[in-house]
Amino acid sequence: MKLEHLPQEFELARPVLQTIEQAGYEAYFVGGSVRDTILGKAIHDVDIATSAYPKEIKGLFKRTVDTGIEHGTVMILDHGTGYETTTFRSESTYTDFRRPDQVTFVRSLAEDLKRRDFTINALAMRENGEVIDLFDGLTDLQQKRIRAVGNAQERFHEDALRMMRAVRFASQLDFTIVPDTLAAITDHAQLLAKIAVERTQVELLKLLTGKTPQRGVTDMLATGLWQYCPDFAPHETAIRDLAQRLTHGVSSDIAAWTLLTTAFGLDTPAITTFMKHWKTANQAINAVQTANKTATLLGQGDLSDWQLYQCGRQLIATANEVAVILGAPDRRASLTERLAALPIRNKKELAVTGKDLMQAGIQPGPQLGAILGDLEYRVVTGSVANDRAALVAQATTE
Repeated sequence: MKLEHLPQEFELARPVLQTIEQAGYEAYFVGGSVRDTILGKAIHDVDIATSAYPKEIKGLFKRTVDTGIEHGTVMILDHGTGYETTTFRSESTYTDFRRPDQVTFVRSLAEDLKRRDFTINALAMRENGEVIDLFDGLTDLQQKRIRAVGNAQERFHEDALRMMRAVRFASQLDFTIVPDTLAAITDHAQLLAKIAVERTQVELLKLLTGKTPQRGVTDMLATGLWQYCPDFAPHETAIRDLAQRLTHGVSSDIAAWTLLTTAFGLDTPAITTFMKHWKTANQAINAVQTANKTATLLGQGDLSDWQLYQCGRQLIATANEVAVILGAPDRRASLTERLAALPIRNKKELAVTGKDLMQAGIQPGPQLGAILGDLEYRVVTGSVANDRAALVAQATTE
């Protein structure tokens, strides 16, 4: 196969490949960018594989960065764009199921491609658009199949994260994992526990925000992978329910965490524990706690103005999205309209400040904060106007 019209990202990178080839080495575009171009999808990062060793690459280009030189990767900086360029390599055994014990640089493209995870990712492309397919990846793309390169058992023993990548691609691409690859995942599922949770988290979120997460979750259940995700074990019933409900991907990472924590029935302290185990940031935890509480309330009925206000504009859509997935009616239009009609949308819009109240004779301290909080509640619920004089009068008459 030869692609006649390459995306601009490849066109801009062609001089890099040409420079390497003119020096007597081989160079190819590789990985997901090649796969996605063939599928007609937008591409992002352009990766290059070459027979040139790192020191040889560094000798050909004025500006390079050693981003992973011990593994053969050098970043070539060309007109403000960085291209990760990796030497063809073969790998030894994987004692820890994550990283090769030893990396050996080679001059053979075939040797390099045979160590990759799936046939659809083991495609290489010359700078003129000619695709090199040594493992029938083009047929698998056409047939919408995910198949390990070579022996599936060996591929997953080498890097157990590849199992999560398989179920993630099933979701993102709406592809089917072939039986022998699925069986190998089942045989090695327990090895996922050896993978850093941060790496597993990336794949889980891409799965839940993918095109057909139903596929990915169903495959996780079928293979037992779900049991080796942090804190998933007690929630099999909820996960099986999600496998039926997730007919499309959620809109964001926050929505993904909100969906999981709401489906699992976690309260605020439990959300903190769960998300800490997944190594998520405190800011994300706080957002999920708010969205989770609101989604739970929407599952039970409508929101009061105060509950709506507490959730806020940024998270109300997320909370409603999750509630709808879990079976609640879609209230987004009415919630958005009601939110816009509130007297204030945040504390900064309150017409009175702590300084105003102190000038009116209220002493500073915890009591002042409590009074401001009460005024905020009264304004949102409509019992007092958002007017400075009215608010000062309310505060000083109690």
